[in-house]
Amino acid sequence: MIDRLQSVLGTGCDPHENLAIEQALLESTKAGCCTLYLWQNRNTVVIGRNQNAWKECRTALLEAEGGTLARRLSGGGAVYHDLGNLNFTFLLPSEDYDLDRQLAVIQAACALCGVETERSGRNDLLADGRKFSGNAFYHHAGQSYHHGTLLVNVDRERMGRYLCPSEAKLNAKGVDSVRSRVVNLCELQPKLTVEQLKIALLEAFGTVYGLPIEPVESNAIPMDRVRELTLRNRSWEWNYGQRLPFDFACERRFPWGEIRIEMQVENGIVRNAGVYTDAMDDLLAPTLKDTLTDCRFNASALCERVRAGVCLQTEDICNLLLQSM
Repeated sequence: MIDRLQSVLGTGCDPHENLAIEQALLESTKAGCCTLYLWQNRNTVVIGRNQNAWKECRTALLEAEGGTLARRLSGGGAVYHDLGNLNFTFLLPSEDYDLDRQLAVIQAACALCGVETERSGRNDLLADGRKFSGNAFYHHAGQSYHHGTLLVNVDRERMGRYLCPSEAKLNAKGVDSVRSRVVNLCELQPKLTVEQLKIALLEAFGTVYGLPIEPVESNAIPMDRVRELTLRNRSWEWNYGQRLPFDFACERRFPWGEIRIEMQVENGIVRNAGVYTDAMDDLLAPTLKDTLTDCRFNASALCERVRAGVCLQTEDICNLLLQSM
């Protein structure tokens, strides 16, 4: 039974650290206590635990524009975060987990801001018939969290650009995201700000649970654990090196000929490559095949290899890879 409420207000915009704080809070959850964690990320795509990063996001474009890829513990689809989005997390013992009650907090907060909402399939929340909040869940060792996004004034153009599937032919064994029409809450309440929504969420949290809220001071968060988890969250192995084997292919016609590149990728490494071309350069295909094999499946790493191993067609091939990944 929940008899104590806590709140944690994130102060940074680093997704890897914010997700580390979330996990550290989960691991330190106490019996009878529900914590509401409110946080924001800057220019970030967050993918689900079992998703293929390259299938869900235009990773090369995101990185080129200074964005960040992050992987969370929970399942579900890929989402875009910027400072026009507010993330929430309810952390509590699994025996006290109550999705209806938790979503009631979100809906009550929106009502306080003058926005009427409804629940939809896959535990989404809609306003004016459009999605403004996607939710995901994680349960482990008797502790649970429920987190989600709240679109207040998100850059929808960037969202669509990063999450839009690339033109590459990619057949993956990961989980596809569900795309749906979205709405920013500011479209329905033009004066609404993220800060106002935070205040409404805290008020609704106390009202729905009927308890006072204790703010958690930063020195009460296990920062040694946060630092450890942040290092993991930032690692290439965590974000890209998951055991999700897939095949990647891209092709294009250039003045010097047509080329098709195929790669078998496992654990984020190109295990085998095939190159097919009608170029007059008979060494292009075998040289490029050897160049790509055993390289990390990362646009920068692949292009670095190509520039070291291919001559005349280098920039054309690099542009093809960069635009297809």
